[in-house]
Amino acid sequence: MEDQHTSRDQGSGRPAFLRARRTGGRARRVPWPSTLLLTVLVVVGTVFAGRHQHRAGLDVYAFLLLLAGPALLLFRRRHPVVAVYGVVATTLVYLGAGYPYGPVFVTVVVAAFAAIAAGHRYPAWGAVGLLWAGHVLLTHWLYRWLPPSGDQAAPWGQEVVIAAWVAAVCAAAELLRVRREQWAKEAAEREAAERRRTDEERMRIARELHDVLAHSISVINVQAGVGLALLDADPGQARSALTTIKAASKEALGEVRQVLDTLRTPGDAPRAPAPGLDRLPELVEQAAGAGLTVEVRREGEAARLPPGADLAAFRIIQEALTNVVRHSGSRTARITLGYERGTSGRGPRLLRLRVDDAGPATHGDAGGGGNGLVGMRERTAALGGTIEAGPGPDGGFHVHATIPLTTEETP
Repeated sequence: MEDQHTSRDQGSGRPAFLRARRTGGRARRVPWPSTLLLTVLVVVGTVFAGRHQHRAGLDVYAFLLLLAGPALLLFRRRHPVVAVYGVVATTLVYLGAGYPYGPVFVTVVVAAFAAIAAGHRYPAWGAVGLLWAGHVLLTHWLYRWLPPSGDQAAPWGQEVVIAAWVAAVCAAAELLRVRREQWAKEAAEREAAERRRTDEERMRIARELHDVLAHSISVINVQAGVGLALLDADPGQARSALTTIKAASKEALGEVRQVLDTLRTPGDAPRAPAPGLDRLPELVEQAAGAGLTVEVRREGEAARLPPGADLAAFRIIQEALTNVVRHSGSRTARITLGYERGTSGRGPRLLRLRVDDAGPATHGDAGGGGNGLVGMRERTAALGGTIEAGPGPDGGFHVHATIPLTTEETP
């Protein structure tokens, strides 16, 4: 997109996105109605204007030249440079033949305006300058040898007025060109922003689904293995494993349904609140069902967190415990929640979150595609925080996240 905004045609200064717009549907249409109306204006206006001028009378060749200009304007959208130079050439031939002044200059104005507005500023200026120079040459030097006979040199004040009109037309066309560029740029920025919002929403949903399914399926996988191993030897323990599987699958289905509901009815409020640290006991209980003992420690005065930070903290802990269940030989894990308060004492300024296990890593796999760490980093970065995750010197795996909390966000 940035390349479209900055690249330009050589020699014309025409932005690439205007070049792309000209190839669209409207730019390709032949402007028949406006050209027909302009043709009538030029022919009728010239007939009336010629009655009061001591110039050559209008004949067949004069009308052909008057019609040639508007005919060239039919191509002002597809080939604006050709159109403006063609109109200038026919106008100079018309003036050189001594025919009356009048609306013939309107075709030049329209052609130059269209070329400049389309981004062909330098060719348009060159064509208009050529017309002015040609007119000066015709009316101050060549008039002696051109019709009508007995014509005199035009006053130089007339050239000043013509130059002022030319400058005004070019300035108006430049304003329109700049405004069109702004419109196109704003439209491109809106489109890019919409794509970014769509991508961000897609990534958010992907993270939610990954965190929900990865944790629940890991628990189900472990409990299914336990149930199979104890089905004959200890039916009671096998029954407990199946109960855990049922609860985990029910919770997963509920959360997946909530995510899908947001897709079906965008903009509506979710039916259930997003999970947060208030559901940490449920998470610990699920981990216990998978054979993992979890210790929760809190440092500082606990407080209710903003919704975004609350959800991120819950999902980070959920993913970290899922990784312990999958990949660690340790059956214990420790969660540490550190609340740092601001100087005003009105609420927590920073949340420090740690999840540690003793290890060692087993390199086992209970499903998943390895996107958990990526999701944790994305969640933390979205809140302006940092996260470190990796193996420690003791052989265990450690997750340390720092999530800043602004005063405005804190309830």
